Amino acid sequence: MTQSREIRLKSRPDGLPSAANFEVATVDVAAPGAGEVLVRNTWMSVDPYMRGRMTDRASYVPPFALGEALQGGALGEVVASNAEGFAPGDLVSSFFGWRESFVAPAAALEKLARAANVPDQAYLGVLGMPGHTAYAGLLEIGQPKAGETVFVSGGAGAVGSVVAQIAKIKGCTVVATAGTDAKCDWLRARGVDHAINYRTCGDLLGAVRAAVPKGIDIYFDNVGGEHLEVAIEVARPYARFAECGMISGYNAAEMTGPRNIIQVVGKSLRIRGFIVSEFAALRPQFLADMTGWIADGRIKWEETVLDGVEKAPDAFIGLFSGGNTGKMLVKL
Repeated sequence: MTQSREIRLKSRPDGLPSAANFEVATVDVAAPGAGEVLVRNTWMSVDPYMRGRMTDRASYVPPFALGEALQGGALGEVVASNAEGFAPGDLVSSFFGWRESFVAPAAALEKLARAANVPDQAYLGVLGMPGHTAYAGLLEIGQPKAGETVFVSGGAGAVGSVVAQIAKIKGCTVVATAGTDAKCDWLRARGVDHAINYRTCGDLLGAVRAAVPKGIDIYFDNVGGEHLEVAIEVARPYARFAECGMISGYNAAEMTGPRNIIQVVGKSLRIRGFIVSEFAALRPQFLADMTGWIADGRIKWEETVLDGVEKAPDAFIGLFSGGNTGKMLVKL
Protein backbone atom coordinates (compact mmCIF):
# COMPACT_ATOMS: atom_id res chain seq x y z
CA MET A 1 0.00 0.00 0.00
CA THR A 2 1.33 3.43 -1.03
CA GLN A 3 0.36 6.69 0.66
CA SER A 4 -0.20 9.75 -1.46
CA ARG A 5 -1.09 13.36 -0.77
CA GLU A 6 -3.61 14.99 -3.08
CA ILE A 7 -5.19 18.41 -3.51
CA ARG A 8 -8.98 18.54 -3.38
CA LEU A 9 -11.44 21.27 -4.27
CA LYS A 10 -12.92 22.21 -0.89
CA SER A 11 -15.24 24.98 -2.12
CA ARG A 12 -16.01 26.73 -5.37
CA PRO A 13 -14.23 30.07 -5.82
CA ASP A 14 -16.19 33.29 -6.01
CA GLY A 15 -13.92 35.49 -8.07
CA LEU A 16 -10.19 34.95 -7.68
CA PRO A 17 -9.45 31.54 -6.09
CA SER A 18 -7.78 31.51 -2.68
CA ALA A 19 -6.03 28.93 -0.55
CA ALA A 20 -9.30 28.41 1.35
CA ASN A 21 -10.84 26.79 -1.75
CA PHE A 22 -8.36 23.89 -1.55
CA GLU A 23 -7.42 21.20 0.94
CA VAL A 24 -4.68 18.58 1.22
CA ALA A 25 -5.68 14.98 1.92
CA THR A 26 -3.66 11.80 2.38
CA VAL A 27 -5.00 8.63 0.80
CA ASP A 28 -3.91 5.01 0.45
CA VAL A 29 -3.15 3.84 -3.07
CA ALA A 30 -3.60 0.11 -3.63
CA ALA A 31 -1.39 -2.11 -5.75
CA PRO A 32 -2.34 -2.14 -9.44
CA GLY A 33 -4.88 -4.72 -10.57
CA ALA A 34 -5.08 -6.42 -13.94
CA GLY A 35 -4.40 -3.95 -16.74
CA GLU A 36 -3.47 -1.23 -14.28
CA VAL A 37 -0.32 0.77 -13.53
CA LEU A 38 0.95 2.43 -10.33
CA VAL A 39 2.56 5.80 -11.10
CA ARG A 40 4.53 8.20 -8.92
CA ASN A 41 4.11 11.71 -10.29
CA THR A 42 7.28 13.77 -10.71
CA TRP A 43 5.82 16.94 -12.27
CA MET A 44 2.36 18.47 -12.57
CA SER A 45 0.94 21.36 -14.51
CA VAL A 46 -1.40 24.17 -13.53
CA ASP A 47 -3.21 25.94 -16.36
CA PRO A 48 -5.72 28.81 -16.61
CA TYR A 49 -8.45 26.61 -18.12
CA MET A 50 -8.72 24.83 -14.76
CA ARG A 51 -10.47 27.90 -13.34
CA GLY A 52 -13.49 27.17 -15.52
CA ARG A 53 -13.74 23.64 -14.15
CA MET A 54 -13.99 25.05 -10.61
CA THR A 55 -17.36 26.59 -11.49
CA ASP A 56 -20.40 24.32 -11.59
CA ARG A 57 -21.55 24.93 -15.14
CA ALA A 58 -21.64 23.02 -18.40
CA SER A 59 -18.55 23.38 -20.56
CA TYR A 60 -16.39 21.34 -22.90
CA VAL A 61 -15.16 19.37 -19.86
CA PRO A 62 -17.14 18.54 -16.70
CA PRO A 63 -16.61 20.70 -13.60
CA PHE A 64 -14.41 19.46 -10.78
CA ALA A 65 -16.33 17.73 -8.01
CA LEU A 66 -16.18 19.13 -4.50
CA GLY A 67 -14.25 16.95 -2.07
CA GLU A 68 -12.40 15.07 -4.79
CA ALA A 69 -8.87 15.41 -6.11
CA LEU A 70 -8.49 17.88 -8.94
CA GLN A 71 -7.21 16.76 -12.33
CA GLY A 72 -4.65 18.09 -14.75
CA GLY A 73 -1.61 17.26 -16.82
CA ALA A 74 1.13 15.35 -15.03
CA LEU A 75 4.31 13.41 -15.69
CA GLY A 76 5.37 10.44 -13.65
CA GLU A 77 7.37 7.24 -13.48
CA VAL A 78 5.88 3.77 -13.40
CA VAL A 79 6.44 2.14 -10.01
CA ALA A 80 4.61 -1.14 -10.66
CA SER A 81 2.71 -2.51 -13.63
CA ASN A 82 0.17 -5.20 -14.35
CA ALA A 83 -0.32 -3.94 -17.89
CA GLU A 84 1.41 -4.97 -21.08
CA GLY A 85 3.76 -2.36 -22.48
CA PHE A 86 4.50 -0.59 -19.18
CA ALA A 87 7.44 -1.34 -16.89
CA PRO A 88 8.93 0.26 -13.77
CA GLY A 89 10.90 3.37 -14.65
CA ASP A 90 8.87 4.23 -17.76
CA LEU A 91 8.03 7.92 -18.20
CA VAL A 92 4.29 8.48 -18.64
CA SER A 93 1.92 11.40 -18.99
CA SER A 94 -1.62 11.51 -17.68
CA PHE A 95 -4.36 13.82 -16.47
CA PHE A 96 -3.99 12.57 -12.89
CA GLY A 97 -2.21 15.64 -11.62
CA TRP A 98 -2.69 17.32 -8.23
CA ARG A 99 -1.59 14.10 -6.45
CA GLU A 100 1.66 12.33 -5.68
CA SER A 101 0.76 8.79 -6.74
CA PHE A 102 -2.14 6.98 -8.38
CA VAL A 103 -3.29 3.74 -9.98
CA ALA A 104 -4.96 3.92 -13.37
CA PRO A 105 -5.79 1.73 -16.36
CA ALA A 106 -3.00 1.60 -18.91
CA ALA A 107 -5.32 3.17 -21.49
CA ALA A 108 -5.36 6.40 -19.43
CA LEU A 109 -1.57 6.80 -19.75
CA GLU A 110 0.72 7.85 -22.58
CA LYS A 111 4.18 6.32 -22.56
CA LEU A 112 6.80 8.90 -23.52
CA ALA A 113 10.27 8.55 -24.97
CA ARG A 114 12.72 10.80 -23.17
CA ALA A 115 14.04 13.42 -25.59
CA ALA A 116 17.79 13.81 -25.78
CA ASN A 117 17.91 17.60 -25.72
CA VAL A 118 15.03 18.55 -23.38
CA PRO A 119 14.16 17.80 -19.74
CA ASP A 120 11.20 15.56 -18.95
CA GLN A 121 8.98 18.43 -17.82
CA ALA A 122 9.07 19.93 -21.31
CA TYR A 123 6.29 17.45 -22.09
CA LEU A 124 4.04 19.60 -19.89
CA GLY A 125 5.12 22.81 -21.61
CA VAL A 126 6.79 23.40 -24.94
CA LEU A 127 6.32 19.76 -26.04
CA GLY A 128 2.99 19.36 -24.27
CA MET A 129 -0.46 20.90 -24.29
CA PRO A 130 0.70 24.56 -24.21
CA GLY A 131 3.13 24.08 -27.09
CA HIS A 132 0.58 22.09 -29.08
CA THR A 133 -2.01 24.81 -28.43
CA ALA A 134 0.33 27.51 -29.71
CA TYR A 135 1.31 25.47 -32.77
CA ALA A 136 -2.24 24.52 -33.79
CA GLY A 137 -3.84 27.86 -33.03
CA LEU A 138 -1.28 29.92 -34.90
CA LEU A 139 -0.69 27.66 -37.88
CA GLU A 140 -4.18 26.24 -38.44
CA ILE A 141 -6.31 29.26 -37.51
CA GLY A 142 -3.90 32.16 -37.94
CA GLN A 143 -2.30 30.69 -41.08
CA PRO A 144 0.64 33.13 -40.98
CA LYS A 145 2.43 34.18 -44.13
CA ALA A 146 5.88 35.71 -44.32
CA GLY A 147 5.69 39.49 -44.02
CA GLU A 148 2.46 39.54 -42.01
CA THR A 149 2.09 41.05 -38.54
CA VAL A 150 1.07 38.96 -35.54
CA PHE A 151 -0.15 40.37 -32.20
CA VAL A 152 0.13 38.04 -29.19
CA SER A 153 -1.40 38.87 -25.81
CA GLY A 154 0.18 37.22 -22.78
CA GLY A 155 3.33 36.83 -24.83
CA ALA A 156 5.56 35.60 -21.98
CA GLY A 157 3.21 32.82 -20.90
CA ALA A 158 3.49 29.13 -21.69
CA VAL A 159 1.39 29.43 -24.86
CA GLY A 160 2.10 33.00 -25.91
CA SER A 161 5.88 32.64 -25.80
CA VAL A 162 5.72 29.70 -28.20
CA VAL A 163 3.30 31.52 -30.50
CA ALA A 164 5.64 34.50 -30.69
CA GLN A 165 8.64 32.35 -31.58
CA ILE A 166 6.83 30.26 -34.20
CA ALA A 167 5.53 33.46 -35.78
CA LYS A 168 9.13 34.67 -36.09
CA ILE A 169 10.16 31.34 -37.60
CA LYS A 170 7.42 31.85 -40.19
CA GLY A 171 8.83 35.26 -41.13
CA CYS A 172 6.29 37.51 -39.40
CA THR A 173 6.61 40.78 -37.54
CA VAL A 174 5.55 40.13 -33.94
CA VAL A 175 4.18 42.46 -31.29
CA ALA A 176 3.55 40.89 -27.89
CA THR A 177 2.43 42.08 -24.48
CA ALA A 178 3.67 41.02 -21.05
CA GLY A 179 3.29 42.29 -17.50
CA THR A 180 6.87 43.14 -16.49
CA ASP A 181 9.91 44.74 -18.08
CA ALA A 182 11.91 41.56 -17.48
CA LYS A 183 9.37 39.52 -19.45
CA CYS A 184 9.48 42.07 -22.25
CA ASP A 185 13.28 41.88 -22.31
CA TRP A 186 13.06 38.08 -22.61
CA LEU A 187 10.67 38.39 -25.53
CA ARG A 188 12.98 40.81 -27.32
CA ALA A 189 15.87 38.41 -26.77
CA ARG A 190 13.78 35.76 -28.57
CA GLY A 191 13.36 38.00 -31.60
CA VAL A 192 10.03 39.66 -30.86
CA ASP A 193 9.97 42.97 -32.71
CA HIS A 194 7.86 44.95 -30.24
CA ALA A 195 7.33 43.90 -26.62
CA ILE A 196 4.91 46.07 -24.63
CA ASN A 197 4.51 46.12 -20.85
CA TYR A 198 0.74 46.47 -20.65
CA ARG A 199 0.88 47.39 -16.95
CA THR A 200 3.08 50.46 -17.43
CA CYS A 201 2.53 51.61 -21.01
CA GLY A 202 -0.39 53.82 -19.94
CA ASP A 203 -2.27 53.55 -23.23
CA LEU A 204 -2.33 50.02 -24.62
CA LEU A 205 -4.05 50.98 -27.84
CA GLY A 206 -1.61 53.81 -28.43
CA ALA A 207 1.38 51.58 -27.71
CA VAL A 208 0.25 48.82 -30.08
CA ARG A 209 -0.72 51.29 -32.79
CA ALA A 210 2.69 52.97 -32.54
CA ALA A 211 4.40 49.58 -32.83
CA VAL A 212 2.43 48.47 -35.87
CA PRO A 213 0.97 51.57 -37.56
CA LYS A 214 -0.20 49.54 -40.58
CA GLY A 215 -2.20 47.21 -38.36
CA ILE A 216 -2.17 43.47 -37.67
CA ASP A 217 -3.05 40.44 -39.76
CA ILE A 218 -3.30 37.89 -36.95
CA TYR A 219 -4.25 38.14 -33.29
CA PHE A 220 -3.56 35.26 -30.90
CA ASP A 221 -5.64 35.91 -27.80
CA ASN A 222 -4.71 34.64 -24.35
CA VAL A 223 -6.05 37.61 -22.37
CA GLY A 224 -9.31 39.00 -23.79
CA GLY A 225 -10.75 42.20 -22.31
CA GLU A 226 -8.93 45.37 -23.31
CA HIS A 227 -6.42 43.38 -25.36
CA LEU A 228 -9.21 42.03 -27.56
CA GLU A 229 -10.66 45.49 -28.05
CA VAL A 230 -7.24 46.80 -29.05
CA ALA A 231 -6.74 43.91 -31.48
CA ILE A 232 -10.09 44.63 -33.17
CA GLU A 233 -9.20 48.33 -33.38
CA VAL A 234 -5.83 47.75 -35.09
CA ALA A 235 -6.88 44.77 -37.22
CA ARG A 236 -6.51 45.02 -40.94
CA PRO A 237 -9.36 43.86 -43.18
CA TYR A 238 -9.70 40.06 -43.20
CA ALA A 239 -7.48 39.64 -40.12
CA ARG A 240 -7.64 36.24 -38.39
CA PHE A 241 -8.22 35.95 -34.63
CA ALA A 242 -7.25 32.73 -32.82
CA GLU A 243 -9.20 32.84 -29.55
CA CYS A 244 -7.28 30.58 -27.18
CA GLY A 245 -8.10 32.11 -23.79
CA MET A 246 -9.35 35.22 -22.01
CA ILE A 247 -7.69 35.03 -18.61
CA SER A 248 -8.63 38.62 -17.76
CA GLY A 249 -12.25 37.52 -17.39
CA TYR A 250 -11.91 34.11 -15.76
CA ASN A 251 -12.65 35.46 -12.28
CA ALA A 252 -15.15 38.14 -13.31
CA ALA A 253 -18.63 38.14 -11.79
CA GLU A 254 -20.17 39.27 -15.10
CA MET A 255 -19.12 38.65 -18.68
CA THR A 256 -18.68 41.66 -20.96
CA GLY A 257 -17.85 41.81 -24.65
CA PRO A 258 -15.64 44.15 -26.70
CA ARG A 259 -17.20 47.59 -27.05
CA ASN A 260 -16.03 47.83 -30.65
CA ILE A 261 -17.34 44.43 -31.75
CA ILE A 262 -19.23 46.10 -34.60
CA GLN A 263 -15.92 46.46 -36.46
CA VAL A 264 -15.89 42.70 -37.00
CA VAL A 265 -18.45 43.28 -39.74
CA GLY A 266 -16.85 46.21 -41.53
CA LYS A 267 -13.39 44.67 -41.43
CA SER A 268 -14.59 41.16 -42.35
CA LEU A 269 -12.67 39.71 -39.42
CA ARG A 270 -12.51 35.96 -38.87
CA ILE A 271 -12.70 35.17 -35.14
CA ARG A 272 -12.31 31.50 -34.24
CA GLY A 273 -12.29 30.02 -30.77
CA PHE A 274 -10.67 26.64 -30.33
CA ILE A 275 -9.76 23.86 -27.92
CA VAL A 276 -6.48 22.08 -28.60
CA SER A 277 -8.10 18.63 -28.47
CA GLU A 278 -9.73 19.25 -31.85
CA PHE A 279 -6.23 19.33 -33.34
CA ALA A 280 -5.06 16.08 -31.73
CA ALA A 281 -4.19 14.65 -35.16
CA LEU A 282 -1.46 17.29 -35.49
CA ARG A 283 0.49 15.93 -32.52
CA PRO A 284 3.06 13.87 -34.51
CA GLN A 285 3.82 16.78 -36.84
CA PHE A 286 3.88 19.20 -33.89
CA LEU A 287 6.43 17.06 -32.03
CA ALA A 288 8.57 16.65 -35.15
CA ASP A 289 8.62 20.37 -35.90
CA MET A 290 9.07 21.46 -32.30
CA THR A 291 11.93 19.09 -31.50
CA GLY A 292 13.64 20.25 -34.69
CA TRP A 293 13.24 23.92 -33.79
CA ILE A 294 14.52 23.24 -30.27
CA ALA A 295 17.56 21.43 -31.65
CA ASP A 296 18.23 24.37 -33.97
CA GLY A 297 17.97 26.85 -31.08
CA ARG A 298 14.98 28.61 -32.64
CA ILE A 299 12.61 27.76 -29.78
CA LYS A 300 13.52 28.43 -26.16
CA TRP A 301 11.35 28.53 -23.06
CA GLU A 302 11.19 29.57 -19.44
CA GLU A 303 9.71 27.73 -16.45
CA THR A 304 8.45 28.86 -13.06
CA VAL A 305 8.69 25.95 -10.61
CA LEU A 306 7.23 25.49 -7.13
CA ASP A 307 8.19 22.44 -5.06
CA GLY A 308 5.77 20.02 -3.43
CA VAL A 309 2.17 19.07 -4.12
CA GLU A 310 1.06 21.33 -1.27
CA LYS A 311 2.26 24.29 -3.36
CA ALA A 312 -0.04 23.47 -6.26
CA PRO A 313 -2.80 25.92 -5.15
CA ASP A 314 -0.22 28.72 -4.84
CA ALA A 315 1.08 27.92 -8.32
CA PHE A 316 -2.42 27.96 -9.77
CA ILE A 317 -3.44 31.20 -8.08
CA GLY A 318 -0.18 32.79 -9.26
CA LEU A 319 -1.29 32.41 -12.88
CA PHE A 320 -3.84 35.19 -12.40
CA SER A 321 -1.36 37.75 -11.12
CA GLY A 322 1.30 37.05 -13.74
CA GLY A 323 3.44 35.21 -11.23
CA ASN A 324 4.93 33.00 -13.92
CA THR A 325 7.32 33.48 -16.78
CA GLY A 326 6.69 30.69 -19.25
CA LYS A 327 5.20 27.47 -17.95
CA MET A 328 4.05 27.26 -14.34
CA LEU A 329 4.97 23.84 -12.93
CA VAL A 330 4.95 21.99 -9.64
CA LYS A 331 7.78 19.55 -8.97
CA LEU A 332 6.69 16.58 -6.87
